[in-house]
Amino acid sequence: MSVTLLAGSATASVALPGAEPAPAGRAAASTIPAPGAPAAPASAPVENLIVGYKSGAAEASSNSAAATDAAAKGKKAGKKAAFDRRLGTGAALVSLGGATAPKDAADLMAQFRSDPDVAYVEPDTRAYAMAAPNDTEYAKQWDLFEPTAGMNVPAAWDKATGTGVTVAVLDTGYVAHSDLAANIVPGYDFISSSTAARDGNGRDSNPADQGDWNAAGECGTGSKASDSSWHGTHVAGTIGAAANNAKGIAGIAYNAKIQPVRVLGKCGGATSDIVDAITWASGGTVSGVPVNANPAKVINMSLGGSGTCSTSYQNAINAAVARGTTVVVAAGNSNADAAGFTPASCSNVITVAASNRAGDRSYYSNYGASIDVAAPGGETRRATDTPGTVTTPENAILSTLNTGLTTPGSENYKPYQGTSMAAPHVAGLAALMVAAKPALTPAQIEAAIKTNTRPLAGTCTGGCGTGLADAAATLNAVTSTTPATGLENTTNVNIFDNATVESPITVTGVAGNAPAALQVGVDIKHTYIGDLKVDLVAPDGSVYTLHNRAGSSTDNINQTYTVNASSEVANGTWKLRINDNAGGDTGYLDAWKLTF
Repeated sequence: MSVTLLAGSATASVALPGAEPAPAGRAAASTIPAPGAPAAPASAPVENLIVGYKSGAAEASSNSAAATDAAAKGKKAGKKAAFDRRLGTGAALVSLGGATAPKDAADLMAQFRSDPDVAYVEPDTRAYAMAAPNDTEYAKQWDLFEPTAGMNVPAAWDKATGTGVTVAVLDTGYVAHSDLAANIVPGYDFISSSTAARDGNGRDSNPADQGDWNAAGECGTGSKASDSSWHGTHVAGTIGAAANNAKGIAGIAYNAKIQPVRVLGKCGGATSDIVDAITWASGGTVSGVPVNANPAKVINMSLGGSGTCSTSYQNAINAAVARGTTVVVAAGNSNADAAGFTPASCSNVITVAASNRAGDRSYYSNYGASIDVAAPGGETRRATDTPGTVTTPENAILSTLNTGLTTPGSENYKPYQGTSMAAPHVAGLAALMVAAKPALTPAQIEAAIKTNTRPLAGTCTGGCGTGLADAAATLNAVTSTTPATGLENTTNVNIFDNATVESPITVTGVAGNAPAALQVGVDIKHTYIGDLKVDLVAPDGSVYTLHNRAGSSTDNINQTYTVNASSEVANGTWKLRINDNAGGDTGYLDAWKLTF
């Protein structure tokens, strides 16, 4: 199989049928919050503490009790401490009498933490207005910040910026660009055909983009002539262009490293080269190729071809994911069901459809059950405009490019449209997630992105997965504290003879999948537990049997079971299902609990 890009000059995506180029245009400037907020110095003095008391403590409701407690703890720590006021959350604000050194504040905080009636104590830190990046073209990056159809990226930058994460871009390679240079790490050229590679040899360690232009008829009967796309450099800029360097654009994961892996040349790329590139980029071994010194935690493939997922692709993807690498792919630009395209139809990938600036599915984007999420892909013309025209360049995705028509010229910036542009938005988000929480697995990354999408502002005929990817919501979810004490349902449920009953617990705010050691506490009052079958039912309907008619005439089940639920998304409604299989003995479910 040969594959092509999924985008073009203002049209980009894997150059599947349907992609069409669109030149650069001017976008309306806007002012939005972004990175660059001044950070409070580590030695910043502390003036107040916020103390949360447990609900049963007198200090939780009595200001006088809170005042007495603050004074007493201050005395023990040798510091001044006085109750100031009650916050809207019910917490107590404790004044330290002026600027206090962090160490002195820590001594007092230790007094509060040692009190079993205190739920938490934290310094009353300061927040600052976030300044927009000083990148000169940032105001044109509607896809990052506009509330209607942007991906809510700036609000995620206080959690992560991609530091420590390598993203492999399997594409046309890399043409030198000063807005990317600082973030490029060594890649590889996997194009085995010297003709397609245009570099005079086969595979080598130089992933430089030599141009993917072709003459009419050169790529098959009836094929049209085309200029070089510099597609891989455009994709790379969306993911990892440098920020706050007073030029160009800001990448979504602007502190991540980009590893260019060249798989597309003249007339596309071969499956055999691409599957080897997937293997190498994720840290696997490829015969005749040196070991990758910087294995990628995220792979972006804005490429594809017709046909359902092949065994070769699926095997390579499965192995990459098993190594801990998240694989993101473009859905394709044929306005068709993505189930008929590869790698969009493969399992174990995050398949991304394209949305436009109004929040609709872009007119060219593939759709269907294979789609996991949508992300901004833009449109350089409206669906009703004459094909091949460029009427709305400001509504496409601006990124790093080159002026050369065949061989490299000067660096520039240009808007492209396509699912090729949508995929790197999600790859950038995955890099932010890994930077914020390195232990996340590919399955947890996919689940968290899908769980934390928001509905498209417009429409998506055919299906766009769970909705529009939301960077801030996803980062907030994966960096939030997982409940340590668990979730419990204490509502009694009667268990009748020869009947089945269920009790629900709804989980929210837990990032990714459930743990491999999910604790399920069960308290059933029943005089003959040999009658009972007890199952845990996951949100997707999967059933985990906890107790199956064992124990004969023993009374009651009061036990905690351990379940490997790592394949299940944590958020959703879990159920405890109890089936009484006989007559003569009844009882009730007293309570049950999930601990993540």
